[in-house]
Amino acid sequence: MLNIFFMHSSFPAQYLNLAPYLAQNPENNVYFLAKENSINTQLRGVTLALYGQPNEQQTKWIENSGPLRPAAEAVVDGQAVVRAMDWLAKEKKVKPDVIIAHTGWGSTLYCKDLYPDVPIIGYFEWFYHAENSDSYWWPDEIPQMGNKISIRTRNAHHLMNLDLCDTGVTPTKWQYEQFPKEYKPKINIIHEGIDTRFCSPHPSGNRPGLVLEDVNLNLPEGTEILTYVARGFEIYRGFPYFMDALRIVLQRRPNLHAVIVGKDRICYGAQLQDTTYLKEEEKKGGYDTERVHFVGLRNRGDYQKILRASSCHVYLTRPFVLSWSFLEAMSFGCPIVGSKTPPVEEVMEDNVNGLLAEFRSPYHIARKIEELLDDPERAKKLGARARETIQERFELLKCMRAQEDLMYSLIR
Repeated sequence: MLNIFFMHSSFPAQYLNLAPYLAQNPENNVYFLAKENSINTQLRGVTLALYGQPNEQQTKWIENSGPLRPAAEAVVDGQAVVRAMDWLAKEKKVKPDVIIAHTGWGSTLYCKDLYPDVPIIGYFEWFYHAENSDSYWWPDEIPQMGNKISIRTRNAHHLMNLDLCDTGVTPTKWQYEQFPKEYKPKINIIHEGIDTRFCSPHPSGNRPGLVLEDVNLNLPEGTEILTYVARGFEIYRGFPYFMDALRIVLQRRPNLHAVIVGKDRICYGAQLQDTTYLKEEEKKGGYDTERVHFVGLRNRGDYQKILRASSCHVYLTRPFVLSWSFLEAMSFGCPIVGSKTPPVEEVMEDNVNGLLAEFRSPYHIARKIEELLDDPERAKKLGARARETIQERFELLKCMRAQEDLMYSLIR
């Protein structure tokens, strides 16, 4: 039997599909070490082992670590993982034959000190740069020395992981390009994969209406529905630019409704002082609240309903990690307006499988939205080609098999 250890501080994260896929093989025993069960779920065949949160002393040390705070958090997490693995070995007689882990939170830092011969496949999501990357991409964005120090220091534990992992995985070429050239030979570009059967157009081939009873939303078939999805309403995912574009489109299209999925929080980038981006948009006003529906975070069934009903979907991002929601919207066959930024351009070609707009130009975003809404046949063709792109390049089973093959390449 092969003992496979997955690790991520927040279960199940990127391994939602891969862990149960490997667990269905009767030759495998699959364990998942995590600090929390973020969505309160279980995965078939996967044994979840939760390790402790930082204690009060560790928390104070982390808070006082200055620019080293991300590394301090990783050190604490890494130590907790080692204790958990040691306990599993002594109490449950379970040791890993291979470790598959997200490296961003520190889980893997000390695994080689406990099990030097156990191969580690690290998931490398991002390597930080002070310029020409997510933080300071446009010429008018100029980092100060404090910003540069903070950003460079964020890579401390990432560099440790790049050194100790036997091989690595990153989802896209854009993310791969962020890593130092010395470590690129270690990293494979393999996406987690998109479930194209679930993320598919409505079986009728038409856009249905949209009913969400808990928020009293009932939009009949034929309604123009503009959609936007993000875990948090933040500048990294272009929320303020989307809202400004939405104001423009709502004025011109009196029957349009917007359905916005997400939570009023900031997941990426700097926090605002005593406010949120949604609160700032509410202060600005200027949009019909009867036609703009903030529906919160939704379960997968509602999410499917929303994107199947979408007349046009908007996805905006700084040059950063590409969101699953973008690729899933493509798989649903949504006509999409995406930002003209490198992660999007890696997958979307203008006027081939979507339309590209300037990330920081609400007027350009609004114009592209209207181009799709004004020409449903063109929109449908672009949406169909978007789905074909996902089926060709990101289909779930293909991606999981590629990761499985990588795992077997490391095992003696």
